[in-house]
Amino acid sequence: MICWKRLGAGAAALLLLGTAAAAARGRAEAQKSKEKQKDAAASLLSADQGTFRILVDGQPAGTEEFEIRSSGGEWTARGTAEVAGANGAKERVTGKLLLTADGAPRKYEWTTSAPRKAAATVVFENGVAKMDLRIEGTSPYSQDFDFKTPAVLILDNNMYHHYAILAQLYDWEHREAKTFPVLIPQDMTPGSVSVEYGGPQVLEGQKVDVLRVHSQDLELDLYCDSTPQHRLLKLAVPAAKAEIVRQATKK
Repeated sequence: MICWKRLGAGAAALLLLGTAAAAARGRAEAQKSKEKQKDAAASLLSADQGTFRILVDGQPAGTEEFEIRSSGGEWTARGTAEVAGANGAKERVTGKLLLTADGAPRKYEWTTSAPRKAAATVVFENGVAKMDLRIEGTSPYSQDFDFKTPAVLILDNNMYHHYAILAQLYDWEHREAKTFPVLIPQDMTPGSVSVEYGGPQVLEGQKVDVLRVHSQDLELDLYCDSTPQHRLLKLAVPAAKAEIVRQATKK
């Protein structure tokens, strides 16, 4: 117990100053926490994490672990996939995507271990995607893609959480068809996809909403839960007999 009578005036003043400083730090931290919560609430994105199981013709073909989270008003989406490659070898793919609160990409980095080690960085500036590619045994290569809009979707190979981001960015309130400009970085391919609401369904006893995604050479269905976050539960590519299914969280 502090005996105030035994403290000198200077010591007491220092104690009071220390208490005031601690209180000020507490208020500043509380304000930062409120600002982070406000930024997250204003964002079109939602925090999410989990594991997707990759199935081809009903057989396991790989997994992807992912996380989508906010930090300092920006969002980071990370994924690590291990998929079956040629001759039964496993291929490891990683991706890290930085986004603004409205879902526009700022920077994307990917690496792959097969068939040759490769890595690339894509920086987005004023609607232009500037890519720098490095492949083992070859010279570095650069290419620009002009989308003329910052609202570009990244849908990279084996990074299925990118479709979870697509589902979050869809306008669920109006449920109208929409076309998004798209970049597939590992293929160095720009393009577009059309997304439309496919109606409600029941998936393993759970009510879900379906989004149908179309491009020139791709058709797939996204099964999303009916929560406000519209978490992606399953991605189905009928033509390839492929399904990507969210692994149930262990309780």
